[in-house]
Amino acid sequence: MARKATQPTPPAPVNPDLIDKALAKTVCEGDIVNFRLLFTPFSPARDDSPEQFETEKYAYLVPEADLERAPQFKKALAAVRRVETRAHIQQELEARRPAQLPSDLLVLLGDNAVRVGKYTSAAEAYELVRVRRRMQDEFFAQADVALDGGDMAKAVHGYLIATGLAYDYAAFPEPLPAVPDYQSRALMLHAEYPPNPQDCVAMQDPEAHVRTALSYLLRDSQASARLDARPLKARLAFLVELVGRLEPQWPAFATRYREASAMAREFGERLERGQTNGAGAKPSLAEEIEEAFGEDPRGITAHLLDRTIAGGEWWQYLKELAYKHPAAVLFVARLAVGDYEVLVPRYRPDSPLVAALGLAEDLSGNSRLS
Repeated sequence: MARKATQPTPPAPVNPDLIDKALAKTVCEGDIVNFRLLFTPFSPARDDSPEQFETEKYAYLVPEADLERAPQFKKALAAVRRVETRAHIQQELEARRPAQLPSDLLVLLGDNAVRVGKYTSAAEAYELVRVRRRMQDEFFAQADVALDGGDMAKAVHGYLIATGLAYDYAAFPEPLPAVPDYQSRALMLHAEYPPNPQDCVAMQDPEAHVRTALSYLLRDSQASARLDARPLKARLAFLVELVGRLEPQWPAFATRYREASAMAREFGERLERGQTNGAGAKPSLAEEIEEAFGEDPRGITAHLLDRTIAGGEWWQYLKELAYKHPAAVLFVARLAVGDYEVLVPRYRPDSPLVAALGLAEDLSGNSRLS
Protein backbone atom coordinates (compact mmCIF):
# COMPACT_ATOMS: atom_id res chain seq x y z
CA MET A 1 0.00 0.00 0.00
CA ALA A 2 1.51 3.31 -1.07
CA ARG A 3 2.26 5.79 1.67
CA LYS A 4 0.77 9.24 1.36
CA ALA A 5 3.28 11.98 0.74
CA THR A 6 3.50 14.35 3.69
CA GLN A 7 2.97 18.00 2.93
CA PRO A 8 5.52 20.46 4.35
CA THR A 9 4.17 22.46 7.22
CA PRO A 10 3.75 26.08 6.13
CA PRO A 11 5.73 28.53 8.23
CA ALA A 12 3.82 30.32 10.97
CA PRO A 13 2.92 33.94 10.24
CA VAL A 14 5.41 36.43 11.59
CA ASN A 15 4.29 38.29 14.67
CA PRO A 16 3.27 41.72 13.28
CA ASP A 17 4.25 43.36 16.56
CA LEU A 18 7.86 42.23 16.01
CA ILE A 19 7.81 43.62 12.47
CA ASP A 20 6.54 46.97 13.69
CA LYS A 21 9.12 47.21 16.47
CA ALA A 22 12.01 46.13 14.24
CA LEU A 23 11.10 48.73 11.65
CA ALA A 24 10.62 51.39 14.31
CA LYS A 25 14.08 50.63 15.68
CA THR A 26 15.71 51.21 12.29
CA VAL A 27 13.77 54.43 11.78
CA CYS A 28 14.55 55.68 15.28
CA GLU A 29 18.28 54.92 14.90
CA GLY A 30 18.53 56.27 11.35
CA ASP A 31 19.69 52.87 10.13
CA ILE A 32 19.02 52.64 6.39
CA VAL A 33 20.93 49.35 6.04
CA ASN A 34 18.71 47.36 8.41
CA PHE A 35 15.61 49.19 7.19
CA ARG A 36 16.26 47.88 3.68
CA LEU A 37 17.21 44.45 5.01
CA LEU A 38 13.75 44.03 6.55
CA PHE A 39 12.23 44.20 3.04
CA THR A 40 14.62 41.75 1.36
CA PRO A 41 13.44 38.27 0.22
CA PHE A 42 15.30 36.60 3.12
CA SER A 43 14.00 39.04 5.73
CA PRO A 44 12.69 37.56 8.99
CA ALA A 45 9.72 39.93 8.52
CA ARG A 46 8.42 37.83 5.59
CA ASP A 47 6.11 34.90 6.19
CA ASP A 48 7.73 32.86 3.40
CA SER A 49 11.26 33.35 4.74
CA PRO A 50 12.97 30.64 6.83
CA GLU A 51 14.62 33.35 8.94
CA GLN A 52 13.10 34.36 12.29
CA PHE A 53 13.39 37.31 14.63
CA GLU A 54 13.52 34.93 17.59
CA THR A 55 16.88 33.44 16.56
CA GLU A 56 20.20 34.72 17.85
CA LYS A 57 21.14 35.64 14.29
CA TYR A 58 18.48 38.37 14.07
CA ALA A 59 18.07 39.32 17.72
CA TYR A 60 19.85 42.62 17.04
CA LEU A 61 16.89 43.76 14.92
CA VAL A 62 14.52 43.69 17.90
CA PRO A 63 14.63 46.76 20.19
CA GLU A 64 15.66 46.43 23.80
CA ALA A 65 13.39 47.61 26.60
CA ASP A 66 15.37 50.81 27.18
CA LEU A 67 15.01 51.84 23.55
CA GLU A 68 11.27 51.12 23.56
CA ARG A 69 10.85 53.71 26.32
CA ALA A 70 12.65 56.42 24.34
CA PRO A 71 10.47 59.22 22.87
CA GLN A 72 12.11 58.91 19.43
CA PHE A 73 11.27 55.20 19.32
CA LYS A 74 7.65 55.81 20.32
CA LYS A 75 7.35 58.41 17.57
CA ALA A 76 8.81 56.00 15.01
CA LEU A 77 6.55 53.16 16.18
CA ALA A 78 3.48 55.38 15.85
CA ALA A 79 4.55 56.25 12.30
CA VAL A 80 4.99 52.56 11.41
CA ARG A 81 1.55 51.71 12.83
CA ARG A 82 -0.38 54.33 10.92
CA VAL A 83 -3.11 52.44 9.08
CA GLU A 84 -2.05 53.41 5.56
CA THR A 85 1.66 52.87 6.31
CA ARG A 86 1.08 49.47 7.95
CA ALA A 87 -1.01 48.36 4.95
CA HIS A 88 1.75 49.47 2.58
CA ILE A 89 4.37 47.59 4.61
CA GLN A 90 2.35 44.38 4.57
CA GLN A 91 1.73 44.68 0.84
CA GLU A 92 5.45 45.07 0.14
CA LEU A 93 6.39 42.17 2.40
CA GLU A 94 4.01 39.89 0.51
CA ALA A 95 5.09 41.05 -2.97
CA ARG A 96 7.58 38.93 -4.91
CA ARG A 97 9.55 41.86 -6.32
CA PRO A 98 11.87 44.56 -5.04
CA ALA A 99 10.04 46.45 -2.34
CA GLN A 100 8.77 49.99 -2.73
CA LEU A 101 9.87 51.43 0.58
CA PRO A 102 7.38 53.63 2.48
CA SER A 103 8.35 57.24 1.82
CA ASP A 104 7.05 58.67 5.11
CA LEU A 105 9.27 56.30 7.08
CA LEU A 106 12.26 57.09 4.88
CA VAL A 107 11.94 60.82 5.58
CA LEU A 108 11.65 60.21 9.32
CA LEU A 109 14.60 57.80 9.17
CA GLY A 110 16.64 60.45 7.36
CA ASP A 111 15.74 63.08 9.97
CA ASN A 112 16.81 60.74 12.78
CA ALA A 113 20.01 59.85 10.94
CA VAL A 114 20.89 63.55 10.77
CA ARG A 115 20.10 63.89 14.47
CA VAL A 116 22.60 61.16 15.42
CA GLY A 117 25.24 62.12 12.82
CA LYS A 118 24.71 59.26 10.34
CA TYR A 119 24.90 61.52 7.33
CA THR A 120 25.48 58.88 4.66
CA SER A 121 22.45 56.99 5.93
CA ALA A 122 20.42 60.21 5.83
CA ALA A 123 21.67 60.95 2.30
CA GLU A 124 20.50 57.56 1.05
CA ALA A 125 17.11 57.85 2.73
CA TYR A 126 16.50 61.35 1.36
CA GLU A 127 17.75 60.35 -2.09
CA LEU A 128 15.24 57.49 -2.25
CA VAL A 129 12.38 59.97 -1.84
CA ARG A 130 14.06 62.64 -4.03
CA VAL A 131 14.38 65.31 -1.34
CA ARG A 132 18.13 65.06 -0.67
CA ARG A 133 19.12 68.15 -2.66
CA ARG A 134 16.36 70.19 -1.06
CA MET A 135 17.46 69.10 2.42
CA GLN A 136 21.06 69.93 1.56
CA ASP A 137 20.11 73.44 0.44
CA GLU A 138 18.09 73.96 3.60
CA PHE A 139 21.00 73.02 5.88
CA PHE A 140 23.34 75.30 3.92
CA ALA A 141 20.84 78.16 4.24
CA GLN A 142 20.47 77.66 7.99
CA ALA A 143 24.26 77.49 8.39
CA ASP A 144 24.70 80.74 6.47
CA VAL A 145 22.19 82.45 8.77
CA ALA A 146 24.22 81.21 11.74
CA LEU A 147 27.36 82.61 10.10
CA ASP A 148 25.66 85.99 9.72
CA GLY A 149 24.99 85.92 13.43
CA GLY A 150 28.53 84.88 14.35
CA ASP A 151 27.47 81.47 15.70
CA MET A 152 30.40 79.43 14.36
CA ALA A 153 29.46 76.21 16.17
CA LYS A 154 26.01 76.14 14.56
CA ALA A 155 27.39 77.25 11.20
CA VAL A 156 30.01 74.50 11.09
CA HIS A 157 27.47 71.92 12.22
CA GLY A 158 25.16 72.95 9.39
CA TYR A 159 27.92 72.77 6.78
CA LEU A 160 29.01 69.34 8.01
CA ILE A 161 25.45 68.05 7.69
CA ALA A 162 24.96 69.59 4.24
CA THR A 163 28.26 68.25 2.87
CA GLY A 164 27.57 64.93 4.60
CA LEU A 165 24.44 64.60 2.46
CA ALA A 166 26.45 64.77 -0.78
CA TYR A 167 25.95 62.02 -3.35
CA ASP A 168 28.41 60.36 -5.70
CA TYR A 169 26.57 59.83 -8.98
CA ALA A 170 29.69 58.37 -10.58
CA ALA A 171 29.87 55.47 -8.12
CA PHE A 172 29.75 51.95 -9.56
CA PRO A 173 27.51 50.02 -10.02
CA GLU A 174 24.98 52.61 -8.77
CA PRO A 175 25.10 56.10 -7.24
CA LEU A 176 25.93 56.09 -3.54
CA PRO A 177 26.36 58.63 -0.75
CA ALA A 178 29.72 60.37 -0.97
CA VAL A 179 32.09 59.36 1.81
CA PRO A 180 35.12 61.18 3.28
CA ASP A 181 38.09 60.73 0.93
CA TYR A 182 40.78 62.74 2.69
CA GLN A 183 43.45 60.17 1.85
CA SER A 184 43.06 60.48 -1.91
CA ARG A 185 42.55 64.24 -1.68
CA ALA A 186 45.76 64.55 0.36
CA LEU A 187 47.69 62.73 -2.36
CA MET A 188 46.32 65.16 -4.93
CA LEU A 189 47.35 68.13 -2.80
CA HIS A 190 50.93 66.84 -2.61
CA ALA A 191 51.12 65.06 -5.97
CA GLU A 192 53.85 67.29 -7.40
CA TYR A 193 57.16 67.91 -5.72
CA PRO A 194 57.55 71.72 -5.63
CA PRO A 195 60.75 72.85 -7.37
CA ASN A 196 60.73 75.84 -5.03
CA PRO A 197 60.01 74.97 -1.37
CA GLN A 198 57.96 78.16 -1.10
CA ASP A 199 55.49 76.76 -3.64
CA CYS A 200 54.17 73.96 -1.41
CA VAL A 201 50.63 74.03 -0.04
CA ALA A 202 51.72 74.92 3.49
CA MET A 203 53.49 78.08 2.30
CA GLN A 204 50.55 79.61 0.44
CA ASP A 205 49.59 83.13 1.43
CA PRO A 206 46.85 83.24 4.12
CA GLU A 207 43.98 83.91 1.68
CA ALA A 208 44.95 81.05 -0.65
CA HIS A 209 45.75 78.70 2.23
CA VAL A 210 42.39 79.28 3.89
CA ARG A 211 40.63 78.71 0.56
CA THR A 212 42.54 75.46 0.03
CA ALA A 213 41.84 74.32 3.59
CA LEU A 214 38.09 74.94 3.31
CA SER A 215 37.81 73.14 -0.02
CA TYR A 216 39.84 70.18 1.27
CA LEU A 217 38.17 69.78 4.67
CA LEU A 218 34.62 70.34 3.44
CA ARG A 219 35.27 67.95 0.51
CA ASP A 220 33.14 70.17 -1.70
CA SER A 221 34.45 73.11 -3.71
CA GLN A 222 30.94 74.51 -4.18
CA ALA A 223 30.33 74.43 -0.44
CA SER A 224 33.62 76.17 0.29
CA ALA A 225 32.88 78.75 -2.43
CA ARG A 226 29.85 79.84 -0.40
CA LEU A 227 32.32 81.14 2.17
CA ASP A 228 34.61 83.04 -0.21
CA ALA A 229 32.82 86.35 0.25
CA ARG A 230 33.16 86.19 4.05
CA PRO A 231 35.91 88.22 5.75
CA LEU A 232 39.15 86.34 6.37
CA LYS A 233 38.60 86.61 10.13
CA ALA A 234 35.24 84.84 9.85
CA ARG A 235 36.66 82.09 7.64
CA LEU A 236 39.53 81.56 10.07
CA ALA A 237 37.11 81.21 12.97
CA PHE A 238 35.04 78.80 10.87
CA LEU A 239 38.13 76.71 10.09
CA VAL A 240 39.23 76.50 13.71
CA GLU A 241 35.75 75.32 14.72
CA LEU A 242 35.70 72.88 11.78
CA VAL A 243 39.03 71.30 12.72
CA GLY A 244 37.82 70.96 16.30
CA ARG A 245 34.67 69.14 15.11
CA LEU A 246 36.55 66.85 12.73
CA GLU A 247 39.44 66.10 15.08
CA PRO A 248 38.79 65.77 18.82
CA GLN A 249 42.44 64.68 19.26
CA TRP A 250 43.86 67.77 17.54
CA PRO A 251 45.55 69.21 20.68
CA ALA A 252 47.66 66.04 21.04
CA PHE A 253 48.60 66.22 17.37
CA ALA A 254 49.48 69.91 17.66
CA THR A 255 51.94 69.02 20.43
CA ARG A 256 53.59 66.38 18.25
CA TYR A 257 53.65 68.81 15.33
CA ARG A 258 55.53 71.43 17.36
CA GLU A 259 57.97 68.76 18.52
CA ALA A 260 58.48 67.51 14.95
CA SER A 261 59.04 71.11 13.83
CA ALA A 262 61.81 71.44 16.39
CA MET A 263 63.31 68.15 15.24
CA ALA A 264 63.26 69.26 11.59
CA ARG A 265 64.74 72.65 12.44
CA GLU A 266 67.55 71.04 14.45
CA PHE A 267 68.22 68.60 11.62
CA GLY A 268 68.52 71.45 9.13
CA GLU A 269 70.83 73.42 11.40
CA ARG A 270 73.11 70.42 11.86
CA LEU A 271 73.32 69.92 8.12
CA GLU A 272 74.23 73.57 7.67
CA ARG A 273 76.92 73.38 10.35
CA GLY A 274 78.33 70.26 8.72
CA GLN A 275 78.54 72.02 5.37
CA THR A 276 80.13 75.23 6.67
CA ASN A 277 82.41 73.97 9.44
CA GLY A 278 83.75 70.76 7.91
CA ALA A 279 87.51 70.59 7.39
CA GLY A 280 89.40 68.54 4.84
CA ALA A 281 87.48 66.18 2.60
CA LYS A 282 83.79 67.07 2.38
CA PRO A 283 81.58 64.28 3.80
CA SER A 284 78.97 62.65 1.62
CA LEU A 285 75.32 63.57 2.00
CA ALA A 286 74.63 60.19 3.58
CA GLU A 287 77.36 60.84 6.16
CA GLU A 288 75.99 64.31 6.85
CA ILE A 289 72.48 62.92 7.36
CA GLU A 290 73.68 60.18 9.69
CA GLU A 291 75.72 62.66 11.72
CA ALA A 292 72.86 65.14 11.88
CA PHE A 293 70.02 62.84 12.77
CA GLY A 294 71.40 59.44 13.59
CA GLU A 295 70.13 56.73 11.32
CA ASP A 296 67.09 58.15 9.53
CA PRO A 297 65.38 61.58 9.31
CA ARG A 298 62.14 59.73 8.61
CA GLY A 299 61.82 59.78 12.37
CA ILE A 300 60.44 63.30 11.92
CA THR A 301 57.56 61.95 9.86
CA ALA A 302 57.04 59.03 12.23
CA HIS A 303 56.79 61.48 15.12
CA LEU A 304 54.07 63.41 13.29
CA LEU A 305 52.07 60.23 12.80
CA ASP A 306 52.96 58.88 16.27
CA ARG A 307 54.00 55.56 14.79
CA THR A 308 56.53 54.10 12.36
CA ILE A 309 55.48 52.43 9.13
CA ALA A 310 58.03 49.73 8.34
CA GLY A 311 59.64 50.63 5.03
CA GLY A 312 57.10 53.40 4.65
CA GLU A 313 57.30 55.88 1.79
CA TRP A 314 56.28 59.51 2.19
CA TRP A 315 52.93 58.89 0.51
CA GLN A 316 52.13 56.04 2.89
CA TYR A 317 52.72 58.33 5.82
CA LEU A 318 50.68 61.03 4.11
CA LYS A 319 47.67 58.75 3.57
CA GLU A 320 47.64 57.56 7.16
CA LEU A 321 48.17 61.08 8.46
CA ALA A 322 45.21 62.24 6.36
CA TYR A 323 43.08 59.43 7.80
CA LYS A 324 43.95 60.21 11.43
CA HIS A 325 44.26 64.00 11.17
CA PRO A 326 42.81 65.34 7.89
CA ALA A 327 43.85 68.94 8.55
CA ALA A 328 47.47 67.93 9.23
CA VAL A 329 48.27 67.52 5.54
CA LEU A 330 47.77 71.25 5.07
CA PHE A 331 50.88 71.92 7.17
CA VAL A 332 53.45 69.47 5.79
CA ALA A 333 55.72 69.33 2.75
CA ARG A 334 57.66 66.70 0.85
CA LEU A 335 61.44 66.84 1.23
CA ALA A 336 63.99 64.90 -0.82
CA VAL A 337 66.76 63.59 1.44
CA GLY A 338 69.33 61.60 -0.50
CA ASP A 339 67.60 58.79 -2.36
CA TYR A 340 64.25 59.05 -0.61
CA GLU A 341 61.63 61.56 0.51
CA VAL A 342 60.22 62.44 3.90
CA LEU A 343 57.33 64.56 5.09
CA VAL A 344 58.32 67.48 7.30
CA PRO A 345 56.31 70.16 9.10
CA ARG A 346 56.24 73.42 7.21
CA TYR A 347 54.29 76.62 7.67
CA ARG A 348 54.45 80.38 7.26
CA PRO A 349 55.45 82.06 10.52
CA ASP A 350 52.93 84.81 9.78
CA SER A 351 50.05 82.39 9.16
CA PRO A 352 47.06 83.27 11.39
CA LEU A 353 45.67 79.77 10.85
CA VAL A 354 48.83 78.14 12.20
CA ALA A 355 48.69 80.32 15.29
CA ALA A 356 44.96 79.68 15.82
CA LEU A 357 45.44 75.90 15.58
CA GLY A 358 48.34 75.88 18.04
CA LEU A 359 50.96 74.64 15.55
CA ALA A 360 53.56 77.41 15.83
CA GLU A 361 56.75 76.73 17.77
CA ASP A 362 57.26 78.75 20.93
CA LEU A 363 60.50 80.16 19.51
CA SER A 364 58.62 81.22 16.34
CA GLY A 365 61.19 79.30 14.30
CA ASN A 366 60.37 77.15 11.33
CA SER A 367 62.05 74.26 9.62
CA ARG A 368 65.04 75.54 7.62
CA LEU A 369 65.01 72.50 5.37
CA SER A 370 64.53 73.23 1.69
